[in-house]
Amino acid sequence: MTTTTTAPSTGAAGTAPAGAAAVPPKRNNLPTARYTMAQMRRSAGRLTAAGIAILIGTAFVAVTLLAGNVITRTTYDTIAARFADADVLVTTSGSDWRQDVEAVRGTDGVTAAEPVRSAYLNLGDGSAYAYAEGIARPQDDRLMPLELTSGKWPSERGEIAVPDGIAERLGVGVGDEIDIYRWVQTDAETGDGEEVAEPVRVVGVTEDPYDAYAVSGGAVVATAADIEEWGEEPVPGEAFEIAAVLAPSALSGDEPTQAVRDALAAAVVSDGEHAAQTVDERAREISAERTGGEDLVFLVFVLTFAAVALLVAGLVIANTFQVLVAQRTRTLALLRCIGAGRGQLYRSVLLEAAVLGVLASLGGVVVGVLLAQTALFVAPQFDIGVPLPATVTITPQVVLIPLAVGTFVTLVAALAPARNATRVAPLAALRPAETLSVRKGAGRARAVFSALATIGGFALVALGVFLGMNDAVQFGLAATVLGGAISLVGIIIGTVFWLPKVAALLGAIVARTGPASRLAAANTLRNPRRTSATATALLIGVTLIMTMTTGAAAARQTADSTLDETFPVDIMVMSGSGSVPPSAVDTIAGVDAVADVAELYSADAELPDGEYLYLQGADVEDLRATVNDAPALDGLEPGTVLLTEGQMEELDVAEGDTLDVTGTGEAVPLTVVRTDSVGLTGFVGLGDLRQIDPDAMFSQVWASLVPDVDAADALADVQQAMSDDGVMVTGPAAQRAQFEQVINVMLGIVVGLLAVAVVIAVIGVANTLSLSVIERRRESATLRAIGLGKSQLRGMLAVEGMLIAGVGAVLGIVLGLVYGWTGALTALSIMGGVSLTVPWLDLGVVLVVAIIAGLVASVAPARSALKASPVEALGAE
Repeated sequence: MTTTTTAPSTGAAGTAPAGAAAVPPKRNNLPTARYTMAQMRRSAGRLTAAGIAILIGTAFVAVTLLAGNVITRTTYDTIAARFADADVLVTTSGSDWRQDVEAVRGTDGVTAAEPVRSAYLNLGDGSAYAYAEGIARPQDDRLMPLELTSGKWPSERGEIAVPDGIAERLGVGVGDEIDIYRWVQTDAETGDGEEVAEPVRVVGVTEDPYDAYAVSGGAVVATAADIEEWGEEPVPGEAFEIAAVLAPSALSGDEPTQAVRDALAAAVVSDGEHAAQTVDERAREISAERTGGEDLVFLVFVLTFAAVALLVAGLVIANTFQVLVAQRTRTLALLRCIGAGRGQLYRSVLLEAAVLGVLASLGGVVVGVLLAQTALFVAPQFDIGVPLPATVTITPQVVLIPLAVGTFVTLVAALAPARNATRVAPLAALRPAETLSVRKGAGRARAVFSALATIGGFALVALGVFLGMNDAVQFGLAATVLGGAISLVGIIIGTVFWLPKVAALLGAIVARTGPASRLAAANTLRNPRRTSATATALLIGVTLIMTMTTGAAAARQTADSTLDETFPVDIMVMSGSGSVPPSAVDTIAGVDAVADVAELYSADAELPDGEYLYLQGADVEDLRATVNDAPALDGLEPGTVLLTEGQMEELDVAEGDTLDVTGTGEAVPLTVVRTDSVGLTGFVGLGDLRQIDPDAMFSQVWASLVPDVDAADALADVQQAMSDDGVMVTGPAAQRAQFEQVINVMLGIVVGLLAVAVVIAVIGVANTLSLSVIERRRESATLRAIGLGKSQLRGMLAVEGMLIAGVGAVLGIVLGLVYGWTGALTALSIMGGVSLTVPWLDLGVVLVVAIIAGLVASVAPARSALKASPVEALGAE
């Protein structure tokens, strides 16, 4: 008789066929992929929030890579614009450049070749002047980077084509005559010479479509013979370029064939290094020379902020999956009961994370490309002064790197929640989840590592500051940045120990406002690990924002002080070859933007040891009203001279010593007074200067501006007023304004980049509150049942969100101030005294925005908590 043996099963086991031997029990093979997809559909809303976080981070990476491509291409195009449509550049040492040009022209495959030469010219008509770079008209128009807008190209000596900007500034057009001013040496032995004015005729007006000569203010085109006469000979040993156009047969695609490269390199007769390169190769080489080989500085700089965004996104993803695991506690328990293994649940969570990471990262790449392309469409509306490509270049790196990074970050962030999903036994999982405590979640090793990293990091920061203040800025910066990173890691790892105590301190303050606030304060302490992780996300973003704003504020203050020392006034008017006309004082004082003026006189004085000292003198009261740093003049009295420490060392004198100076007048003893202002060194009172040299020259006019006036406009007004006098007008105030504008623009960019991390952190706050709502459904229902109103429940979650955000913001502000100050001391000490300031406005804005963000993040969780009635919520458990 045949019997049938039933195999034991743990769920869906089948029965062995008749006559078959008994088989070992098999665990149910749960369809992981199908189950995961079903769970993702059920949790679409929560996953969308997490996906947005990773999408923002990967879009950030994609935009950064695209921006790097655009900047690189733009840099190369700007450099290559001077070479027009050249196919190849032959670079020689410049020793026998004429023979090299002829040799290149005679090489097979070369249809045209021109030396890349220029001469700096001063053009004027006796009343107005303009400086420009002069270039020779090439034999082949394909090597001309400029475009003719009117007239013709120069064909005879004495003819020039001028840029449209210079034509407008000088008020000249086609057919007008103008002078070229240049220095001509008359005695080779002594170096003596004279300035001569050579008349030329304007035959054309040009424009520079690719800004090839924007740096030099435009380019004047003349014949090759004129440029050779007006310009200086290339210095032997320095790079000298010959641009060449090749025949189609000499090209392989867009590049010269190797045979042509070899032929061109062999044709060069000059000694020293020489090479035949494409325009792009030469542009890359020049770019590396200008940046010290640091072509990736911008890319690394911005990718750092992308890494911060992804780090914060990782924290948000981890919290999101904790929310999902908490939501599915009962489902996971039932799956374990019907045979699902721990490995299956672990793989299910990771598969969900992988799918989310891939989809969100792909979305981030698409969003990043759209943002970059939109920026290229909008950029031409602004006069940014550089040529930009019309479309972005999507390379494999632009797609693969964000995709890989986003997916990897999502998977890593999901590891801990996936592990938590497998740790609870099937029956135990049916009970409400217990709240983790600090002792459970934080070990002794964690505490020791956190303490060592924090203390060691700050010690390294202190070392960096010490090195920076002792002229070892490079080593100091390296130590400060490394120490700051190590200490921040230590602080982040240790947040689970001390951050709940800070939350408790702030909670005790708000708890006095009512029962809802007391409950909110208590809720922030129920799961310290999760609260710490969420506050840490904000802490990172706020710390970096405050570090940059604090450092920028210190740089701005320090730069102002340094500029005041170097250029003690707002406007300086001086003559390049003699005295300033007497009418200049009244003319400058008549400009509306000018507040006060001072007349400066100068003379050369001789010291007893034969040294000469250049002295300047002015009425002291006029100087006090004009200079920006009036206290620097406190020591300037009759019988004294102001000298910097460096000048005192050169003259081998000390403060308080007496110098007997002699000019064309009588000898005058002057007591040395030390000054830190380079712009005020060598100053004496006007009475002393008159004694030393009764014929002291009226050399400069200094002017201060009306407060809050636009410095650039004021400088233009003074330049316009003095345009007929042939004097030089410079504006340190405009330099200060430009410096501050650069700082503000860079700071705005950095803060904008870091704000992405803050936006992602807000999503994390919302997820944390959602998890808190899930864990406290019975508690919330009980509170509702005993009389807690809907508005009070909303208020409790709002206070909880603002507490978490507030703790992260406050701690981030404190850390940001410390890092900003230490960074400023390290980097700026080389400029002198560093002004450490607190950017109160920025500080207040960051704090308010963070608290409002916490409030906004509580809206969705509060809506979820109020959906179910108290009876339903109690019955659900």
